[in-house]
Amino acid sequence: MPPDARLSREDLDKRVAVLKRFRELLVRQRDKFRDYMTLLESQRSDIEKGDVDALVAHVELEQGIVSDIFAVQKVIDPLEDMYRSAYKGQEPEGVAELRSTLSELKDEVIVRNTENRALLKQRMEMLRHEIMSVNNPYAKRKSVYASAPEPTALDIKG
Repeated sequence: MPPDARLSREDLDKRVAVLKRFRELLVRQRDKFRDYMTLLESQRSDIEKGDVDALVAHVELEQGIVSDIFAVQKVIDPLEDMYRSAYKGQEPEGVAELRSTLSELKDEVIVRNTENRALLKQRMEMLRHEIMSVNNPYAKRKSVYASAPEPTALDIKG
């Protein structure tokens, strides 16, 4: 190995630090997606049960998890560029597996989210239909004031 090709201790430490941070963020992102999957499972159950209060709570949690996922992704992107420049053509152990797992979770989350949206839409249509079919007992009755004559004068002095 030529002397120019050898890495200095400082360069090696930088590479190791970048790799550790990159792995850490990938693991955090994977965990966030797993949390999201768990939430989507609960959300599906709430949609099927018609539990509106729990569904609202899950939607609020979902917004928090999604914003966390985007925040971590904002950090991962520039770190991945640093990682690629430090490890040209090499893939350190475990990173490929983390990326694969993360990709599978992303795909699964998208599918599950789509299913929940379709289920929720179906449930909303069913509720709309129920509401439209409810008979209002007062709909065809005349108001008690319908036969009273309209006032023609107004006393403003009191």
